[in-house]
Amino acid sequence: MTDRDVLADRFEEHRGQMRAVAYRMLGSLAEADDAVQEAWLKLSRSDADAIENLGGWLTTVVGRVCLDMLRARTARREEPMEDTFVPDPVIRPLSQADPEQGVLQADSVGLALLVVLQTLGPDERLAFVLHDMFAVPFDDIAPIVERSSAATRQLASRARRRVQGATPSADPDLGRQREVLGAFLAASRAGDFEALVALLHPDAVLRVDAGTLVRGAAVSKVVHGARAVAENAFAFRQFAKFVRFALVNGALGAVTAPEGRPLSVMAVTVADGRITGMYILADTERLSRLDLPLDPAS
Repeated sequence: MTDRDVLADRFEEHRGQMRAVAYRMLGSLAEADDAVQEAWLKLSRSDADAIENLGGWLTTVVGRVCLDMLRARTARREEPMEDTFVPDPVIRPLSQADPEQGVLQADSVGLALLVVLQTLGPDERLAFVLHDMFAVPFDDIAPIVERSSAATRQLASRARRRVQGATPSADPDLGRQREVLGAFLAASRAGDFEALVALLHPDAVLRVDAGTLVRGAAVSKVVHGARAVAENAFAFRQFAKFVRFALVNGALGAVTAPEGRPLSVMAVTVADGRITGMYILADTERLSRLDLPLDPAS
């Protein structure tokens, strides 16, 4: 085995964490993989023997790569945080749910939180993700954002307040999530509008991302309020029979795929027996790049 092979094996040991950092930073699975590949290129050009903590080094390197990518988006005015943006979902069959844990570790960040993260500035996002989610010391983050440790701490603190203020509460129990979403889909199939309203929190929010070609048009939208959200669900009730439950970022969600052709992926947040948020990705181009493993029925 060559030295490069040994280095590649050591790199692979940390791939999962690097991809998790990049996914939280970028909201895109494809871009997260690009960032991890860039970290490998940087490592292969470095003196690996001089790196005392390879995992920590790779985490900060992939963080810096993601920061550069976010800044480049902003410079090109391509930052995808329009109101309708829904990050790439991570989808698993419901049969893979672990009753002991309730969620899969790899999917432990929900779409609702990812949506909020996309509203943060690049530097705030980096400080919050690296420190609050991956316990990277502020002294290690500060050089990346070119600030003092105290200023970097303030970045993370500001981001934390925004995240806590904007992230909806959610019931972590998959059984209760399934009960509520199942009732909602049954009401949709039955065309029972008032039942749909009753299953929605009065301040429920629906976010639909149908892609860059139609974003900003009627297809991509953000809708507020139980009755308005129910009206949208009612309008698409003919597709309810094609819905299959799935784990979407570790929580209960649904994939709509008539004849195996994916039309949308939906994540929901449930609290106190009602749906507080619905996040729907209906961008056909992005859906075509996702792995959509489904149980035969749900």
